Amino acid sequence: MTGKNQQNHSVEKTVRDIRRATRRQYSAEEKIRIVLEGLRGEDSIAELCRREGINTNIYYRWSKEFLEAGKKQLAGDTVRESTSDEVKNLRGETRLLKETVAELLYVVKAMWTNGWLN
Repeated sequence: MTGKNQQNHSVEKTVRDIRRATRRQYSAEEKIRIVLEGLRGEDSIAELCRREGINTNIYYRWSKEFLEAGKKQLAGDTVRESTSDEVKNLRGETRLLKETVAELLYVVKAMWTNGWLN
């Protein structure tokens, strides 16, 4: 590589690194606000995206995700928020509690039968 070509490559890499480091993260609320504003149609999607500083592809992806999530919610296809690990842990805890209650009932019945409880 020549000196100028190598320097050019270094500058391009620096610019890419800065863009990557300064990429903005949008909250769910911000995404919803932007998508709803686009659906209202007061401004063009291109103008909205320029104003918000996002690429139109990003807007259309968010819009698609938003509409698909709405369809799933209306169809009742939403998944319960608890994880399978949480359910597994709760089932194990329930089993242990049932075993403990059964053991205590056995002890109480034995004590009653032997006359230790009046």
